[in-house]
Amino acid sequence: MSETDEQLDLFSAAGIARGPYSPVLDRPEPITPEALDDGALVAAIPQAGIADAAQLAAEAARRRLPAAVPALDQLCRRFTGFGLSHVVPEQVAALVALAEIGGAEAAQAVVGIIARGVVQGPAVKIAVAAAAHLGASLPVNVVVPLLRHADPSVRADACRCSRFRPEIVAILTDLLHDLHRDVADQAACALGRMGQTEARSALLRLLRDAPTDDIIEAITDIADEEAIVLLGRIARSGGSLAEAARSALAAIDHPQAARLLKTIASEAGAGC
Repeated sequence: MSETDEQLDLFSAAGIARGPYSPVLDRPEPITPEALDDGALVAAIPQAGIADAAQLAAEAARRRLPAAVPALDQLCRRFTGFGLSHVVPEQVAALVALAEIGGAEAAQAVVGIIARGVVQGPAVKIAVAAAAHLGASLPVNVVVPLLRHADPSVRADACRCSRFRPEIVAILTDLLHDLHRDVADQAACALGRMGQTEARSALLRLLRDAPTDDIIEAITDIADEEAIVLLGRIARSGGSLAEAARSALAAIDHPQAARLLKTIASEAGAGC
């Protein structure tokens, strides 16, 4: 398995076929990325060919090198117009590295790559996954078609990139009934973060059956008494989500939440 294939797996895109060619010729001599200092590494990225792009991008990601973000953006944009039927490996390498480096600049770069149509076809899946991983918000005119995308993984990740607009709320409400569970769950989380009570019943089910940090965060602003009880159980559990549940209870403006927090604190003080 090549390094590019392994990076594709980071975004569950292993089933996407790679293109049969790159529009740029390979370098005659492979680069050794780990031997380069930061400046040389960044300088080598924008014009990297298929033989070097993945390794250079992976090294920039390994170093968590914010200075590489513009270069990775440039590498991805260099192939605008390619990839309608097959992913361009250089674009994949750039997107994966941007997601790994993280930060606001990387998020902004990925949003621009998506909004300007730099990636096409199957690479859109990887780009939207990167945006979701980075916590990026996509413009309404960009996210609406992604929420209606044929690929359920794109719809799910687009939910994570959505922010409040009436038209977005309407689509997300419809997606609560999506046949793909992950899409419906992500729609519920997005609506909860927007303070939309339509998501409460779905989030209560998730909080009861399969709680996560994201679900706890999503239900905090629309929590009712049942949600408070469930959060109390999680907070008392001593598990990995206990602290997140206590923080959620502290953020809920409800007398029952305040009483429950006091009880939990008393139990902890008594060694219960």
